[in-house]
Amino acid sequence: MTLPQTGHLLRIFIGESDKYEGKPLYEWILAQARGHGLAGATVLRGIMGFGAHSRIHTAKIMRLSTDLPIIIEIVDTREKLEAFMPLIDTAIAEGLATLEKAEVWFYRSRRERD
Repeated sequence: MTLPQTGHLLRIFIGESDKYEGKPLYEWILAQARGHGLAGATVLRGIMGFGAHSRIHTAKIMRLSTDLPIIIEIVDTREKLEAFMPLIDTAIAEGLATLEKAEVWFYRSRRERD
């Protein structure tokens, strides 16, 4: 698979405790992205954050949260990401999604270099 030099980055902000169909929402979204042939995705766990409710979620020992911020980043073409969003939109009860241009320097696997 190749990506054009001008790709796009879909960034989804949710909570670690969010669920969909009985599994963590971030796992479900990642499985959907892979199943729909998107170029790549990464799930990041934040150590501190707040969202629409302005509640602080933190990994500090004194205030250990069970709902730390989760960011899912997916890179592909704008068209593929725009087609993907309606598939996951209804699964996200609370959160934020952004779409921005991303300049792709390279996209390769180890197999392609060997």
